[in-house]
Amino acid sequence: TIMEQSFLFTSTFSVSKEIKESFDANGFVIIRNILSGEEITKLLDFYENSEEIKVHAYGRDDGLEKKTKVCLWNYAGDDIGDMVSRSEKIVSTFEELLGGELYHYHSKLMMKEARTGGQHVWHQDYGYWYENGCLFPDMGSVFIALDPCIKENGCLQVLAGSHKLGRLNTSLIGSGVTQRGADLERVEQARKVCRHVFVELNPGDAVFFHSNLLHTSAQNLSDKRRWSMICAYNTRTNNPVWDHHHPKYHALQKVENSMILDCTNRVSSLDKDYFHPKDDVSIREKINP
Repeated sequence: TIMEQSFLFTSTFSVSKEIKESFDANGFVIIRNILSGEEITKLLDFYENSEEIKVHAYGRDDGLEKKTKVCLWNYAGDDIGDMVSRSEKIVSTFEELLGGELYHYHSKLMMKEARTGGQHVWHQDYGYWYENGCLFPDMGSVFIALDPCIKENGCLQVLAGSHKLGRLNTSLIGSGVTQRGADLERVEQARKVCRHVFVELNPGDAVFFHSNLLHTSAQNLSDKRRWSMICAYNTRTNNPVWDHHHPKYHALQKVENSMILDCTNRVSSLDKDYFHPKDDVSIREKINP
């Protein structure tokens, strides 16, 4: 049976048994309308006018002459954008799904522009995070649509249930800022047994997904840009065993959902530690001593 993957966020929302079972079976769940139209309008105004985003954005090569612009930061600040990554409705929902206390591993703004946005190769986030010293895959991401995410502008694609495959072998793809793709032969086999789902989202919809879920996105060849925010979280019990370019455990200070609309900080007073890909240990070849 195909389980329902999509649920509607309401003021009385909580993670039901059905939602948890769907997440456990599929490795992802879509929560529609988790951010309101008003919240999305405010977020877009914030990100589109942020000097910090302009300064710290970088391109990630897909090996096909197209790049997606990314801006990534390690620590949740106290600006408008980070009220989302610290909000009860995002964090507490994901704590229920993953099981246990979460901390902020990093967040990023993905700017897939019209007619230029690169593709992301089939990969598991844990393919990267394993390289960072995270022993267990007890971690995941929340992908929040800021623009419509549809097939034609390169929406997220997932293989339902593929998180149960465990971590696949990986290889580095592209040049410059590379991507760590999953073993394509194994992905082809997985596609025969796991449903290939195009995750089409409206602005304000979010998909919560497990770090071992196989996912990809196509190039954006349309005239519609596709911006999204991705917040990654790790469980407290899975503290990375070595220092790397993302944080070890530090308590996440959750905020009330109302703070998304109430916050007026356009620049964080806390250091967010914007990230530069030259520091990324997960996209380097290993050199054995």
